[in-house]
Amino acid sequence: MDPKKNFNPDDFRMTVGEHLEDLRKRLILALVGFVLAAVVCLCFGKDYIIPFFCRPLTDVLYKYDLPTQLHSDEIPDVFSTFLRISLICAGALSAPWVAYQFWQFIAAGLYPKERQYITKYIPLSIALLIVGMVFVYLFVLPWTIEFFLTFATSVPFKDGNTPAQEVVITTQPSLDAVRIPVLKDRPREAAEGQIWFNQRAGRIEVVLGSHVKVMGFRSDNLIATEYKLDKYIDLVVGMLITFGLSFQLPLVVLALVRVGIVERETLQKSRTYVYFGIAVLSAVITPGDTITATVLLTGPLVMLYELGLWLAREPKEVAPT
Repeated sequence: MDPKKNFNPDDFRMTVGEHLEDLRKRLILALVGFVLAAVVCLCFGKDYIIPFFCRPLTDVLYKYDLPTQLHSDEIPDVFSTFLRISLICAGALSAPWVAYQFWQFIAAGLYPKERQYITKYIPLSIALLIVGMVFVYLFVLPWTIEFFLTFATSVPFKDGNTPAQEVVITTQPSLDAVRIPVLKDRPREAAEGQIWFNQRAGRIEVVLGSHVKVMGFRSDNLIATEYKLDKYIDLVVGMLITFGLSFQLPLVVLALVRVGIVERETLQKSRTYVYFGIAVLSAVITPGDTITATVLLTGPLVMLYELGLWLAREPKEVAPT
């Protein structure tokens, strides 16, 4: 018989001092795990983490032949954003270890059935958190960015009441216009003052002062949008946290039913009102008031609500043998 499963906290009373000592030990171990994760993230944040977070935006910009660079207003913005995103990633990486330490502290005061019930749904909670964040990164962010980008670039540029003259694109250059060579990538060698269009990066590059410089350009429309690094990172982090926590809805429904706060039949009969409340809640909690993200959050939450009702069903009784 496993002694852990039959552990009774009443048989092992701890003094207040012993509880505080155990808590101090767990906090130190959790902090050590976070610091180690932070060191790793700070070492790779500039080269890998920031480009990874910016990838959904740069992919959409490249798709519409726009420069794939982000901008910053203040001198320390890039460095402060680098620190913030590295520490957030460190917190995410060390979260399982930190949660384990706190669980070791809390589990000592729980009965076997209570520990078994909680540990049964911890893997599901972690899986839902990861699925929510992956859903944001692969689908919600690209669709949201593309929606607003196409809307902004669809506003035409007009000089007073005279529409801009249409340009007929041909294979032969016009004699009264300068032609910039279009290259698939940067040339291996380039002379001072040489200029070209980097097709892979989607930007104009020129050699000045023995260094390759990038020239900014925008689409032919009325509104020119500059994408700020700190604002974009705030949007991404906000969406990741929002969707990750929102995907815990099945466990919330399960807890409400199991604790006895509300009956499962009541939740089933109130689906129409619950769905409406989910739509309103999605519009409120979605960062940046993004319409696309609100719609994309409502659908999964409705399905997760149904998953919660399915998990909260009464367990089948086993016939005695």
